[in-house]
Amino acid sequence: MPQYPVAAGENKMGMMPVSRLILTMSFPVMLSMLVQALYNIVDSMYISRIGENALTALSMAYPAQHLMIAVMAGTGVGINALLSRSLGEKNQERANRAANTGIFLTIVNSVLFAVLGLLFSRYYFTSQTDIQEIIEYGTEYLSIVTICSFGLAGQLTFERLLQSTGKTFLSMITQCSGAILNMILDPILIFGWFGLPAMGVKGAAVATVISQCIAMALAIVFNISLNKEIHIRICEIRPRAEIIRKILAVGVPTAVMMSIGSVMTYGLNRILITFTPTAIAVFGVYFRLEHFIFMPVFGLNTSIVSIISYNYGAGNKGRMLQTIRLSMLYATSVMLLGFTLFQILPAQLLSLFNATETMLEIGIPAFRIISISFIFAGFCIMSGSVFQALGSGLPGMLISMARQLVVLLPLAYILSVTGGLGAVWWAYPLAETVSVTMSIVFLRYFYVKRIKTMPA
Repeated sequence: MPQYPVAAGENKMGMMPVSRLILTMSFPVMLSMLVQALYNIVDSMYISRIGENALTALSMAYPAQHLMIAVMAGTGVGINALLSRSLGEKNQERANRAANTGIFLTIVNSVLFAVLGLLFSRYYFTSQTDIQEIIEYGTEYLSIVTICSFGLAGQLTFERLLQSTGKTFLSMITQCSGAILNMILDPILIFGWFGLPAMGVKGAAVATVISQCIAMALAIVFNISLNKEIHIRICEIRPRAEIIRKILAVGVPTAVMMSIGSVMTYGLNRILITFTPTAIAVFGVYFRLEHFIFMPVFGLNTSIVSIISYNYGAGNKGRMLQTIRLSMLYATSVMLLGFTLFQILPAQLLSLFNATETMLEIGIPAFRIISISFIFAGFCIMSGSVFQALGSGLPGMLISMARQLVVLLPLAYILSVTGGLGAVWWAYPLAETVSVTMSIVFLRYFYVKRIKTMPA
C-alpha cells in the first residue's frame, strides 16, 4: 500500500488522514494474522488425518497453549501502549526504556513457561481424560511448544516493537514468513516426506517451534537495522521498576483477559467430554475457524492501540474519536461477514477436517448457534482496544471475566444438565450480551473522564 506523505520528523500516526492511516497500518497486520490463522487451520487438517484422537488432543492442548500466548501477548500490548504514548509525547528516553525493559520481561516469560511445560504437561492431560492415546499425543505436543517457547515470546515482542512505531509492514513480513514456513514444514515432519522419519503430532510441534524461531530472528534484524525510532541495546535489557509497573498496568489485565479464555475453554472441554470426545474435536475445529474470522479484527485492534495511544499522548482529541468510530465500523463489518459464512457453510467447513458423521451431526448446529455472538464481538473487541490505548487494561479484564467465567461457563454447565449437548452452545450468544452492555458502560465512563475534557 503506498505511503502517504508526512511532514519531516513527524510520525505518520499524528499526521496521516485517519481512514488511510487505519488501513495502512492495519492491512499488513490483518494479512499476517490471517496467514497465521490459516496455518492453524492447515495444521489441524493435517493432524485430523492421523485420527480423531490426535485432533482431540490438540483441542485439549489449546487452553494451555493459549495461556502461554496470552501472557506473552499481554506483555506485548503493555509495551505497545507505553512505547507509542511515549513517542506521541516526544519522550525518546522512556520509549527506549520501554523497548529494552519489555525484552527483559519476554525472557522471564519464556523461562517461566519452559519450566511449567517440563513439569506439568502430562498432568494437564490426565486431568481431562483417561484415554491413553489422547494423553500421549497431547503431552508430546504441549511439552515441545512450551519448553521451546522462547521463539514465540521473542517473535511476539519484537513484532510489537515494530507495530508500536507504525512499521506494520515489517511485522507482516515476519509473521507471514513464520506461518508460511510452518505450513511447509508441517506435512514434511508429520508424515515424513523427503526421506525424513514420520513424527506425527510431535512433528507438528517441532515445525511450530522452528518457524517461531525463524520469525523471531527476522523481527530482531528488522528492529536493529530498520526501526530507528527506538534503540535496543543489550546492556539496557534489564529490569526497571517504574517501566515494568507501567507495562504491567496494561499488560497484566490484558493477559488475564486473554487467559480467561483458556480457563473457559478448559472448563468447557470438561463439560463436553461428559457427552463424547467428538464434541471436543468439534469445539477445537470451531476455534481454529473462528480465529480466521477474528484475526482481521485483532489485527485492526493491534494498530488501533498504537494510533489512539500516540494521539492521546499528543493531545489530539479529534483524531482519537475518528479512529474509534471507524475501527468499530470496520470490525463489525468483518464479523457480520463471518457470521454469514458460519450460517451458510457449516458442513463444508467441518468437512475440511475429515469430519465423521458424528462430527457433522454435532458441529453443524453448534457452528450456527455460536456464530450468533459474532454480531456483537467486533464492537466489544474495539472497545477493549480503546481502554488499552488509554493506559488501562482493567475494564477489558472485567468484561472478559464477567462474560466467560461469571456467565458463559456456569450457563454452559446448567444448559448441559437441563438441555443436553445441543443446548450448551447457546451459552455463547447469551454471554455476549453481557460484553456489549459492559463495554458501553465503560466506554461512556472513559469518554467523560479522559476524552471529553481534552482540548478540541
